[in-house]
Amino acid sequence: MSLQENVRNHRRRLGWTQERLAEETGLSVGTVRKVEQGGTVSVETIHTLARALGTTTASLFASEAPAPVQETEGDGPKLSELRRALMPPIGLTAVAADPADTRDPHALKSDITDAHLLYQADRYNSVAKRLPGILRAAEAAVALSDGEERRRVIATRVGAFLLAGKYLTQVRRYDMAYHALSRAITDARDIGDTQLAVTGVVGMGWLLLRQDRFDEAEQLATATADRVEPRLSTATPAQWAVWGELLLRVASAATRNNRPDVARQARRLAATAAGALDREHVDFQEHWGTFGPVTAETKRIEDLALIGDARGVLGLADGGLVGARALAAYGRPGINTWGRHRLDVARAHVQLGSHQDAMDELTGLKATASEWLKHQNIARHVMGDILAKRKRTLTGDMRDMASHLGIVG
Repeated sequence: MSLQENVRNHRRRLGWTQERLAEETGLSVGTVRKVEQGGTVSVETIHTLARALGTTTASLFASEAPAPVQETEGDGPKLSELRRALMPPIGLTAVAADPADTRDPHALKSDITDAHLLYQADRYNSVAKRLPGILRAAEAAVALSDGEERRRVIATRVGAFLLAGKYLTQVRRYDMAYHALSRAITDARDIGDTQLAVTGVVGMGWLLLRQDRFDEAEQLATATADRVEPRLSTATPAQWAVWGELLLRVASAATRNNRPDVARQARRLAATAAGALDREHVDFQEHWGTFGPVTAETKRIEDLALIGDARGVLGLADGGLVGARALAAYGRPGINTWGRHRLDVARAHVQLGSHQDAMDELTGLKATASEWLKHQNIARHVMGDILAKRKRTLTGDMRDMASHLGIVG
């Protein structure tokens, strides 16, 4: 059934009118009607409806066939080259490694690290240009290696796949991202490197969340976290970090799927993992992203944003573990985490009518993470709300931001 049918059926089982559902959710009657007439709404709106209807968000999603892909949609030249490197044609015989692709294994590992630094620096075009060569070199290195050296080279190839999966998830090329992450996890399992395999699972959890596959994301992250729970006496910082990252995936999926009890327990365990670290921990060779006390707190605030508690978000946004002193003491999370946190703050400002404060947040992110911001649907929702509610003439900054985010109005 479609989303509109699912919402209508749940509402009628409760004996509610559209007006009653609007009252219970805090949404407008017009929004409820839009949903039941097949209009497009945000995932956050669907989550709000699910919470009021007493069901999971996943149960409301449409199961009908997707709309046809338009002919003009495509990867573009950079990602076409990346697709060829990541997903080459496969026939009856193996393709021999091209000598032109060979690199010294140590140089290859350094190249992957450098490309990851470019990713963290918001230089996505540079990452897209470098990844095809890195992936071809990684494949060639494995093909030409044997014995113990082969195991080390495969571990390096895992790093290449993880970087590709991270980048491709960020730019919403989900089929390619799934392929990269699947190969990373399989490679890591084959060489018996649990830490690397779990890092891939963390990435897979993010991908599933991006695809609104909340049940699967929660189940995958929960099962993996149960298997790798650290021992207090022997756990390394990287083991605490990857376990904490898994728990963040559990909590994010459960929150979006209207399972608050599961989310709260996962957040408590994630806080325990963060408490075992003396600062934000980042090591791309050993886990997915940055994790620590600040990251855990931003994700707790994100829960408030998801349930529409704008005052709660702003009450915590600039103090405690996300305040200036904490950032100085523990370090700043990566852009995916910190940028998302500031977008939650921007959205809270819009909900409370503080449009200039929201614009200040967007402008700050554009200055520090311009390319990242372009790929954030929340940024477009925030800017769209500002444009819809603005009664006076738009400022130059507002017009520039709308153009930057690709909003036509």
